[in-house]
Amino acid sequence: MKLAHAFRYALLLSVISGIASAQSYPQKPIRLIVTFAAGGGADFMGRLVGQKLDEAWRQPVIIDNRAGANGAIGNEAVAKAAPDGYTLLLGAAGPLTIAPVLYPKLPFDTVRDFAPVSLLAHSSFALVVHPSIPARTPKELIALARAKPGKLNLGSSGTGGSPHLAGELFKNLAKIDIVHVPYKGLAPAITDLIAGQIDLIFADLNLVQQQVQAGKLRALAITGAQRSTIMPELPTVAETVLPGYQAGTWYGVLAPAGTPRDIVVKLNTEINRILATDEMRQRLATQGAERAPGTPEQFAAFIRAELDKWVKVVRAADLRID
Repeated sequence: MKLAHAFRYALLLSVISGIASAQSYPQKPIRLIVTFAAGGGADFMGRLVGQKLDEAWRQPVIIDNRAGANGAIGNEAVAKAAPDGYTLLLGAAGPLTIAPVLYPKLPFDTVRDFAPVSLLAHSSFALVVHPSIPARTPKELIALARAKPGKLNLGSSGTGGSPHLAGELFKNLAKIDIVHVPYKGLAPAITDLIAGQIDLIFADLNLVQQQVQAGKLRALAITGAQRSTIMPELPTVAETVLPGYQAGTWYGVLAPAGTPRDIVVKLNTEINRILATDEMRQRLATQGAERAPGTPEQFAAFIRAELDKWVKVVRAADLRID
């Protein structure tokens, strides 16, 4: 009896302690690790959310850019951090749900080592071709690729990146043969596309919008589940020719596994409040991104679904990266 009473007492103290820690959280600066260099989409997202959390809680949110190793450096740092809510991860699609499929020996496990807090936003790609390509719709592009197997070149930001996998999913569902040409980033790939050195690319809409409007490139569709607010005239790939097709990138906030549930909920509630503002909607739209609020449980389910999807794509493409 005494042992049972001691156990209940310890459990009660743990619950009270957790509630107290959540109510007082945060009491010191929060470090938000971004797995990409300053200046990119993930960095923009981290600084935007960090600034709003700083304003709401009057505690500094320090952005810590840990680029390198396809996001593994930053992910590992958060996975091994103290689960107290003071080290968070600005997670992205590539490092969390594509890299684990391609690199079997990563120093972290996406499902085991993180506590999903909140999905922030989705960002679609545009399917863009050089104007010399005689295709004005995804359906026409697929027909052209089938008529000329292995003749069209698909540029990307690098093997295994989100734009590359968007292309592989397109190829797989359309059952076409297009040659992949990896670059060290989207900028040089877009430059070569404008010059006619490659034929098509999947790229962030905000990166190619000006070239499309100037007639230097032709956008056929976007890869998201719904049309973009930047160029709403563009249809989605799914609505034109490949039902169920959806690709792009996403951003979310995660904490180390074991972070108290009350702290995770408090973070999620505040982030969703931030996402609901018109200012956030407008600022995300400038980056071609759409808000994606939800619960920690919904974010966790989303991550598992993304891992399952890309496993199938990587296997179908027979991709191997040592």
